[in-house]
Amino acid sequence: MPREQLLATHQEQAVQVRTASSPGSRVQLHRGLLPLEGPGLAGVTEGHTQLKLASSLGLSTALLKTKGHLIQVNFVVCQLFALLAAVWFRTYLHSSKTSCFIRHVVATLLGLYLALFCFGWYALHFLVQSGISYCIMIIIGVENMHNPMMIITQKITSLAYEIHDGMFRKDEELTASQRGLAVRRMPSLLEYLSYNCNFMGILAGPLCSYKDYITFIEGRSYHMTRSGENGKEEIQNERAEPSPNVAVIQKLLVCGLSLLFHLTISNTLPVEYNIDENFQATASWPTKVIYLYVSLLAARPKYYFAWTLADAINNAAGFGFRGYDENGTARWDLISNLRIQQIEMSTSFKMFLDNWNIQTALWLKRVCYERASLSPTIQTFVLSAIWHGVYPGYYLTFLTGVVMTLAARAMRNNFRHYFIKPPQLKLLYDVITWIVTQVAISYTVVPFVLLSVKPSFMFYSSWFYGLHIAGILVLLLLPVKKSQRGKNTQENVQLARSKKFDERENSLGQNSFSTTNNVCNQNQEIASRHSSLKQ
Repeated sequence: MPREQLLATHQEQAVQVRTASSPGSRVQLHRGLLPLEGPGLAGVTEGHTQLKLASSLGLSTALLKTKGHLIQVNFVVCQLFALLAAVWFRTYLHSSKTSCFIRHVVATLLGLYLALFCFGWYALHFLVQSGISYCIMIIIGVENMHNPMMIITQKITSLAYEIHDGMFRKDEELTASQRGLAVRRMPSLLEYLSYNCNFMGILAGPLCSYKDYITFIEGRSYHMTRSGENGKEEIQNERAEPSPNVAVIQKLLVCGLSLLFHLTISNTLPVEYNIDENFQATASWPTKVIYLYVSLLAARPKYYFAWTLADAINNAAGFGFRGYDENGTARWDLISNLRIQQIEMSTSFKMFLDNWNIQTALWLKRVCYERASLSPTIQTFVLSAIWHGVYPGYYLTFLTGVVMTLAARAMRNNFRHYFIKPPQLKLLYDVITWIVTQVAISYTVVPFVLLSVKPSFMFYSSWFYGLHIAGILVLLLLPVKKSQRGKNTQENVQLARSKKFDERENSLGQNSFSTTNNVCNQNQEIASRHSSLKQ
């Protein structure tokens, strides 16, 4: 098929809607304007149903495209309204002026209103899902509550584990990150609904921990605390509240550039062209490699737009502060979902995954990888595929990702130390690994975009399954170091016991200073998440 004809077909399919099988899974306007991702978005079915009805009645493609664009416009309009509401929320409902009860109520009602505007009465899914989940938590008890929660969304599963860790497990059994996130009391129904359905994150997230959200609502994000003699945190000092305006403006500029790139360039470089018969028959291998990379590069700005806008909305409301850097500059990346520069300059598979959809990666690590006793990497990728939905392309991508991740880890462990010095040699190593990483990532995620089995295998067969074979050979021929996860967990337990003993022996007057937001770092889960705020 000629490329111009393929582009025309590609544009006519702009209203295809993907829905996941489980509540809270991802919904994306595939080949449309934006990806929509967040808790409860499986309720976006009204527009999809109307599109199918119009198609069955023989209505024109133009009408279908118009309806699809209206769905996209609804999402963007609601997010922009949420941005304005966030500014109003921070200005007039600041924690210093308003009670936590009012802030919870307003955040919840605005969130449900936006859901109702976007999705119609299907928005009741949010309320029903949260209500049923809360009843389950109350009825079955904290020692068992984490088991049935894996069938629903990120926030519910995260909070279920956090409550289980805080109210049932012993501190010495927890890792440092689990102790920092543990919830020590059962949330009220209002707090639970506010956490799940607040207007800042109901449409596109991102995921945040329950403790971070409650700290924001209660206005304790900027306090410096210490542990008192009674074991409770006491306010030691409070710095002036930093303004998020600069961070919000910067993120809105990124949104604008990403949207412009998507509207002007992305649609001219469809991923589907990689499996075009004429292209496969006539293009040289360098051309195939370059187009593969460029087409997947062009597919990313819609994610940059949606996730950065969601981050800006939370920041505008005053949520997302993560302390100060070494220069005293306020950091507003507590719940950021991506780091664009690190993504595009990734020199390893792990570096790419650590900076792409960050909050989902952390969720997978907390609820699966850290808790799996057998093959945690494989289990984590399978869970990720299940969470995304039922399309075969998801499973092909994430199963391929297992091979690529393990092979990349083996290569890095066996060869990287030979290229550290001199600097010229390390630069050469970085250039080579950047090229390999970008091609491997693009190769891996093609089925994620194509969705179906036949086109996905058509693409992989056109590449003779080359990277699959290379990855398997690497795993067979190179020694692979065993995971240090179990060893680190044992060391954490011993450290916790030793620390507990020392605390009993030492004077109660010794105090430790920390932020109250969250002690889980987004890059290193064992380290502190927040920068220490010293006097």
